[in-house]
Amino acid sequence: MERYAHITGWGMAVPERIMTNADLAEIVDTSDEWIRARTGIRERRIAGPKETTGTLAIEAAQAAVEVADIDPATIDLIIVATSTPEYVFPSTACVVQDALGALNAGAFDLSAACSGFVYALSTASNAIRSGAHNTVLVIGAETMSRVVNWEDRGTCILFGDGAGAFLLQGSEQPGGVLSCLLRADGSGGSSLMIPGGGSRAPASFDTVREHQHCIYMDGKEVYRFATRVMASAVKEVAQMGGLELEQLQVIIPHQANQRIIDSAARTLGMPEEKFVVNLDRYGNTSAASIPIAVCEAVAQGRIRPNDNLAMVGFGGGLTWGAALVKWDVMEKADISFWHRARRRASYEMAKVRSVVRRGVRQVEGMVYGTGPLRPPPEPSQMPPAQSPPRKQPVDGKAPPK
Repeated sequence: MERYAHITGWGMAVPERIMTNADLAEIVDTSDEWIRARTGIRERRIAGPKETTGTLAIEAAQAAVEVADIDPATIDLIIVATSTPEYVFPSTACVVQDALGALNAGAFDLSAACSGFVYALSTASNAIRSGAHNTVLVIGAETMSRVVNWEDRGTCILFGDGAGAFLLQGSEQPGGVLSCLLRADGSGGSSLMIPGGGSRAPASFDTVREHQHCIYMDGKEVYRFATRVMASAVKEVAQMGGLELEQLQVIIPHQANQRIIDSAARTLGMPEEKFVVNLDRYGNTSAASIPIAVCEAVAQGRIRPNDNLAMVGFGGGLTWGAALVKWDVMEKADISFWHRARRRASYEMAKVRSVVRRGVRQVEGMVYGTGPLRPPPEPSQMPPAQSPPRKQPVDGKAPPK
């Protein structure tokens, strides 16, 4: 029997702090009118000192697990699509695995910039359809505010922070992820990149001074690329899934720029009402933008059972991709009270289990003669995470959030 990968859980998380265009005008030479006219963005969420890609990913993942109503121990694989991971290694997916108590899950990060969530969704769907896995958690999570140059008005106005997650499960019932399209053109990689921090330009005084650890973007080149590939990707993925464009009820595009989305709608000959757009409130959250938009559309009743959805993303690489999904929630088996209680308690149990396992490793080090392991510094001892500048208090009053 053929297997299908169904989306049975979804969740999102965004930071509390809101940065408006007016707030940005206090930092760089820009204005609300200038930003809105060119991008459609009016505000974005910015991670605070205690918020990271990992914390946002965990919150979104827990929400998806609750919707799917499963025990985290049944998750087989966790994929986190991100360009701003918690660490170079371990992967952010491993941080999520530990926090969820997903005892039987493999975990890895996937790097495909703003296309990352579509790439991860395709990978998860193929893993389920092949029979290798049955339950896969896919997360797009970013703290883009940590990698923008807050002196560059061409990029700092665009990005925001957030996370979104899907829980996929296998079934013989037709539906779910019907087709996926993944493409790349590495010749355009230099038009959207973070030059420093890799093996080509390791961190140094010069790379920091020259802002090489921040996003560089050739805006005009990226705009031309995006307007070209977005419409063609939607057409191709619909054809791969055996559908006509008229059979698509909803399009969920990567939330990068309102003008790019408008251009795609005109090229496809589809009404703008079919496109889910929330970039005015969140900006470009990179790999998190598509799942966040889906979560909001479901909450608003814009996505309903048996709707055909096209999700399309594009970004650094250059990469682009699309997924065709039939939105239908599989029937869930009756779950006992004890099963629900176990799931809700699993997060606290995971914290205890993590501490115990670290203690066991310390004991093993002493028993086998390697001495106690030197732990990494606690988060409170690490340098504070970079946040964008804030306005100075006036008359003793704190700046607005």
